[in-house]
Amino acid sequence: MYDVKQHLRQVCDALPQGVRLVAISKYHPAEEIMAAYDEGQRIFGESHEQEIRLKHESLPKDIEWHFIGHLQTNKVKYIVPYITMIEAVDSLRLLREIEKQASKVGRTIKVLLELHIAEEATKYGLTTADCLQLLDDGEWRQMQHVQICGLMMMASNVDDEEQIAAEFETAARFFDEVKARYFADDDAFCERSWGMSDDYPIAVRHRSTMVRIGTAIFGPRVY
Repeated sequence: MYDVKQHLRQVCDALPQGVRLVAISKYHPAEEIMAAYDEGQRIFGESHEQEIRLKHESLPKDIEWHFIGHLQTNKVKYIVPYITMIEAVDSLRLLREIEKQASKVGRTIKVLLELHIAEEATKYGLTTADCLQLLDDGEWRQMQHVQICGLMMMASNVDDEEQIAAEFETAARFFDEVKARYFADDDAFCERSWGMSDDYPIAVRHRSTMVRIGTAIFGPRVY
C-alpha cells in the first residue's frame, strides 16, 4: 500500500516555517485522507462538489476544506455551508454568488483571487489587469460574507525552471502591489497560494505561503 504518512512527512519536512500545506485529496478515498489526518494534516483541497460533500459528511469536522478547482456559480450554494476557503475566484460574478449564498447561511467564506500568469490558454484566472479592475470597482468592499485573503496562481506546466520561477516572481510582485493599494491595513490579506507537487520548492523561494500538493503525498490519482 502507498505510504501516505511517510510521503506527507517528507513534504512537511521540506516546507519552511510559515508555509501551509493544502493536501489535494481529490479522487483519493477517505481512508487515505484519514492517514494524513492522523499525522496532523487538517487542510485538504477538493475540486468537485459532490465528492467534497460526501467527504465532509464522513470525515472529522475539524478538517478545513478548500475548494481548489474551477467553480461554477451554480455549485456555490452546495459548498458554502461547510467550505472554509475558495481558492480560485476568477470573476466578479462568482464573487457575487459566493456573497449571496454565504449570506443565506450566515457564514463568511475566505477566498483567493486566481491569477492567469502562465502562458497556457487552458488555465483559468484573471489577468493582472482584470484583477486590478475588479478591485478598483470596489463592489467587494460592500460584501459582508466574503473575505479576500490573497492571490492564487498556477505556473506553466513546463520543465523550464527559470520560466516557472519568473511566473512565481511576477505573482509575488503583483501581490505586493495589490496589498499596498487595496489591503494595506488588512492583515487577513496575506496568502500567496502557488506551488504544487512538481514545483513547490521553487514556489517557496518566491514567497508562497500556501502550497497545494496531491501527488507527492497521495501518489497518482485513482480516477
